[in-house]
Amino acid sequence: SWRLALGGSAQSEKCLFFRRLLEKYLDVLLSGRSGLRIFFPLCGKAVDMKRLADLGHSIVGVDISEQALKEFFADQGLPYCEEPVPGIAGAKKLQVGFLRCQMLFSSSFYSEIVGKFDGVWDRGALVAVNPCDRPRLVNSLIQKFVSSLISFTISFPGPPFYVPESEVKSLFGNHCEIKLLEKVSDFSERHRRWGLDYFLEVLYILKFVA
Repeated sequence: SWRLALGGSAQSEKCLFFRRLLEKYLDVLLSGRSGLRIFFPLCGKAVDMKRLADLGHSIVGVDISEQALKEFFADQGLPYCEEPVPGIAGAKKLQVGFLRCQMLFSSSFYSEIVGKFDGVWDRGALVAVNPCDRPRLVNSLIQKFVSSLISFTISFPGPPFYVPESEVKSLFGNHCEIKLLEKVSDFSERHRRWGLDYFLEVLYILKFVA
């Protein structure tokens, strides 16, 4: 898989990169608010969830990898309760305090999450899903999860999939105010071996409007 292709050290570097972005734009995401409910789509082992939970926010992360979620709790030294998700075969919920992660295999798993969210930190879900599934993901975020929401989206030319700025505008433009916050070249010899000639990390802030 593309996650395996990254390798352990590269994945660690990527986690640190996302952590720096979160710290840099934390005030923009929170807008001075406390006690928020924040959603992490395809969360993996995102250490950002622990950071925001430590600040008193309620965090919900969803992924299809049980291993990634269990490794997250192990890496953070957090004991957790595990229980099945009613009505969804094979789905599990792992939870401790303000932090809850769900492992769901349904292709429509976003629709199974209950309630509204005050914020979304997307550190790669839009990039990771199949291009044909992007409209469904965006629709779920808008229809199911958004109250007054500020959302961050990370976009870069793979792996696994390239999400150009034009597509971000096409997917979100009718529902959001879109602002480019940061564009950073992260090209390395590793990317050259993948057959790429550039590699950009692009961060947008998306403020959903009625």
